[in-house]
Amino acid sequence: MSNDPAHTRLNQSAGLAAVAVAVVLVLAKIWAFSTTGSLSVAASLADSGMDLIMSLGALAAITYAARPPDEDHAFGHTSAEDLAALVQALFILTSAGLIAVAALVRLWRDTPAPLTREGDGMIVMVLSLILTLGLILWQGRVARRTSNRVVRADQMHYLGDLIPTVGALLSLWASSAFGLTQVDSLVALGAAIFLAVGAVRIGRGACDALMDRVADPSMVAGIEAIVRDWPGVHGFHDLKTRTAGSVVFVNLHIELDGHQSLEEAHAIGAALRRAILTQYPRCDVIIHKDIWRGDT
Repeated sequence: MSNDPAHTRLNQSAGLAAVAVAVVLVLAKIWAFSTTGSLSVAASLADSGMDLIMSLGALAAITYAARPPDEDHAFGHTSAEDLAALVQALFILTSAGLIAVAALVRLWRDTPAPLTREGDGMIVMVLSLILTLGLILWQGRVARRTSNRVVRADQMHYLGDLIPTVGALLSLWASSAFGLTQVDSLVALGAAIFLAVGAVRIGRGACDALMDRVADPSMVAGIEAIVRDWPGVHGFHDLKTRTAGSVVFVNLHIELDGHQSLEEAHAIGAALRRAILTQYPRCDVIIHKDIWRGDT
């Protein structure tokens, strides 16, 4: 894996930018919710709170990824990403459940709960859209230069955040322009469902990684294709993969001609490892060299 200092600084800048934006949005939406009483704003606030936690986790993961393995963590510290993701998923599910219950209670009322000062809330939602779009553009630029999956994943999360923010903006506009206060509860219920689906996806991925689930089948097939056609490799076996955070650990045995020198065997294995890392830069590859015994 690459520990290019320039890439590390870029990745950390993306992480710090995400944390800063999340802090500003959480504070702004707390004020907007207390001012308007809008459940859709509350849903957007919960989403921004989750953003802050996830961005802090992403920043910690980026910092940890730059550290070499130590005596207590021979394979590095990337599993911390999965533990953080699991906690985040539980937090999202809890928030989504509370918002959904509150939205249903409001919908069942004979008299819809009134909203107040919708214009102030709309200003906050527009600010949220502008800041989020700026962050997404910067994260995209960093991800293209460094190929960091943590930054890319955080970018995808913020892209998804645009949906509840736009929903809150529309619900406040509908209440202000037409008095349709129930739109707020409907938008909040939709946002809660959106959050819950995202939480399940994040939680499933974290559990898969913590249970040492194999890497994506397309990646495994791609590695097999590289090894199968590599010059000097007569066969391979025991290809095993597991995921920890944003890193995929690859372990395989290759079969080499036992009559060649140790230097030649090492050169074949080193070149093969470089080829796999070129295709899959977020991998940690260990290659064992066995003697090829022909058809026996």
